[in-house]
Amino acid sequence: MKTYINTAVGRFVITGMGNKITSVRIENESKRFAGQLPSYMAACANELRSYFQDGLETFKTDFSLEQGTEFQQKVWRELLNIPYGKTTTYLKIAEKVANKNAVRAVGNSIGRNPFAILVPCHRVIGTDGSLTGFAYGIETKRWLLELEKSKLYGKQHKLF
Repeated sequence: MKTYINTAVGRFVITGMGNKITSVRIENESKRFAGQLPSYMAACANELRSYFQDGLETFKTDFSLEQGTEFQQKVWRELLNIPYGKTTTYLKIAEKVANKNAVRAVGNSIGRNPFAILVPCHRVIGTDGSLTGFAYGIETKRWLLELEKSKLYGKQHKLF
């Protein structure tokens, strides 16, 4: 089952099965779900809206990381430890889940993250502080990081 919500960074497609969210992605589909949403999908959509509007920092949505490989799941779980409004590097993630030589594998795993925003891959930056590698574009990544900092520190957020 799918549902769609519009946000400041694009249309999100939330998919679910068996009372769990199976993916959250940004897509440019013009479809709209008509009908009664299961409560777990409605809750996910509401949490995403709250993230964008109110600065929700922690998601309670139940989702399953089982669709990835063991290594991908390890990386995705580590992403969940990055605090709202903060960043870390690909190298630091690699050191936590394997070793410093696994940076490329970590980057590939992050690029396959099926849970945009819920698993905050946008909070991972290059070792030199540069914004690199984001499935939905660097400007979207910058926007999300600015949004979190503005909500966290009370500054007005501007879209680019």
